[in-house]
Amino acid sequence: MILHAYFARRFFKNFLGVAAVFALIILLVDVVEQLRKFASRDATFLDVVMLSLLNGPSGFYRILPLVMILAAVSFFLAMSRSSEMVVTRAAGRSALRALLAPLAVTFAIGVASVMVLNPIVAATSKAYEARIDALRGTASVLSLGSSGLWLRQGDQTGQTVIRAQRTNLDGTRLTDVTFLTFTNDGTPAARVRAGSAELSQGAWVLRGVKSWPLLGENVPEAAAVQMPQMTLPSTLTADQIRNSFGTPSSIPIWDLPRFIDRLQTAGFSAQRHLVWFQSELALPVFLIAMLLIAASFTMRHQRGGRTGLMVLFAVLLAFVTYFVRNFALVLGENGDLPAALAAWVPPLAAIGLSLGLLLHNEDG
Repeated sequence: MILHAYFARRFFKNFLGVAAVFALIILLVDVVEQLRKFASRDATFLDVVMLSLLNGPSGFYRILPLVMILAAVSFFLAMSRSSEMVVTRAAGRSALRALLAPLAVTFAIGVASVMVLNPIVAATSKAYEARIDALRGTASVLSLGSSGLWLRQGDQTGQTVIRAQRTNLDGTRLTDVTFLTFTNDGTPAARVRAGSAELSQGAWVLRGVKSWPLLGENVPEAAAVQMPQMTLPSTLTADQIRNSFGTPSSIPIWDLPRFIDRLQTAGFSAQRHLVWFQSELALPVFLIAMLLIAASFTMRHQRGGRTGLMVLFAVLLAFVTYFVRNFALVLGENGDLPAALAAWVPPLAAIGLSLGLLLHNEDG
């Protein structure tokens, strides 16, 4: 038990050291990128630093598997260089039993990342996007709630708020929809209700329309007009509506199942969010795969000049696994693979391959 605690403590310190180095690098690189991006805008250096601090957790979360593979490689190299693994084997402990403590620490890091770091990344990502919108003078046009789908559009004449019960996959065809228009000073101008609305080039085409004028002293219901079809100008495009969802990573994993239900109820495709949800659940397993890949190449005793070659093989196999996982996730987002299959098969296959290499090296 004392030996396992020692290995766990050594590995966790290695991970914290590598993580701190990469976090600092990400912060410095992001500061330079934000300075370049907002060089022509009225943004102070404090704004740039705040943007980098808000964007940093997201960047670190994306490279967490890379941090894990490098931390594992440095740990096993240090153990081999000090001959601690040789002593451990001589004491009757197999290499696989010696891996139990690093595996437990890796799994705990993965679970903590999903349960704690994921909501932090979601919160900072939202704050980052809000600050970007404030500096650029733009805002999200879409909101999805339990009461339906909400859109907002505006031009020189005023703003229009749109609420619909359902929509198609790209948000260009709405059903049971209400348009509420406002003047520039915020006064309600008109309310329009339609059975359906379809976004065409620069306008909404409404069918089954009833319109209530809200300006003036007339009673809106008495002045209401019904018509089979009506056209309302629009500044929205299908790309704007799709992009207003943001990335799935901006939604905490605790809220993601409920958000997926809302998407599907509103009529949007939730495949991208389903794939992200499954990949987050599989993250601890993927980190374990990174650890086992490092162990299969660098756990043995160092012999001459083979150490660098083994490290190279470990890092290359980790990058190949990372690429295969991302490729499978893309296939899952496109609907070519089920979400669970795309998220779970690559890490499980990497674990199987690594265990095979470990068993071959240790037991021949």
